[in-house]
Amino acid sequence: MSIGIGIVGAGMISNFHAKAIADTRDGKLIGCYDRSVERAEQFASANDCKSYATLEDMLADPDVQAVAICTPSGAHLEPAVAAANAGKHVMVEKPLEVTTEKCDAIIAACDAANVKLAATFQSRFHESSQLMKSAVDAGRFGKITMGDAYVKWYRSQEYYDSGAWRGTWALDGGGALMNQAIHSVDLLLWLMGPAKRVHAMMDTLTHERIEVEDIVIANIQFENGALGVVEATTTAFPGALKRVEIAGSEGSAVLEEEDLTQWTFAKESDEDASIRDRMAGKTETGGGASDPAAIGHHGHTEVFNDFLEAIQSDREPLVNGVEGRRSIELICAIYESARTGKTIEL
Repeated sequence: MSIGIGIVGAGMISNFHAKAIADTRDGKLIGCYDRSVERAEQFASANDCKSYATLEDMLADPDVQAVAICTPSGAHLEPAVAAANAGKHVMVEKPLEVTTEKCDAIIAACDAANVKLAATFQSRFHESSQLMKSAVDAGRFGKITMGDAYVKWYRSQEYYDSGAWRGTWALDGGGALMNQAIHSVDLLLWLMGPAKRVHAMMDTLTHERIEVEDIVIANIQFENGALGVVEATTTAFPGALKRVEIAGSEGSAVLEEEDLTQWTFAKESDEDASIRDRMAGKTETGGGASDPAAIGHHGHTEVFNDFLEAIQSDREPLVNGVEGRRSIELICAIYESARTGKTIEL
């Protein structure tokens, strides 16, 4: 039986949600609400669905069983809580919210309403990411000593000028780290486990009329004792694929978007050679490195498939609210360290 989904917010990312829902096994796009009636109507016309004049109208529609939140990052809380209070299951585009307090409020609302909550971190669902996670869980890296994430992307001044919310602390929640690098931060924590302490620096070097950083570097110590670095920028023309590296006493692996560019272990398995062959050149898009629209929707499709299956089988989504909160906690600690010059304990 299909599950009806309504989308809140008709900006760029909503189009990827619409394509993803169309490709799901059990999802059906019912309609869209946006504060701009014109934008909602344009979206509805393009995607053959309803346009709602108000959020309340959408939430009152019995055909809508779940809601996908696609508003600006710092405006996720209100519609997510309203959806939960209306008994709708909730999918939130990354980030879950821009502070841990707001994340906690969303999680609490969904728990109280007994509805499912999922955060959109599609990079976890890529085959290459799953292979990295399996290798970590199997102990193939031996003693893991380093875990690093590099997001050297490029965004033009026109990108930041294209929306009044972009580049603001209130609605963007941050710059290169919160908006662009959050997928890599999520992957790093998923692979390495929780962070213990962090020390960071950040600045705004090439963009004008923004409040947030366009470059940040953080040194991290993880609870497992390993050390790592997070580097994020939107100043690196022309932009490179995001990269996550794991290294240990018995192995090293490098993930570039969906490609595994290194996959080397002291104890080779029968599958390693085929993994190296199969995972080379896997990435088919620009990965968003220089153009935020240059991504595929296949990852979002898998996020929605998992979300819908969780609803049907009454289990937790693989990336639930608690999982979606982890990257926010680390990012906020990085910002605090960069502002104060202090090492921050998590």
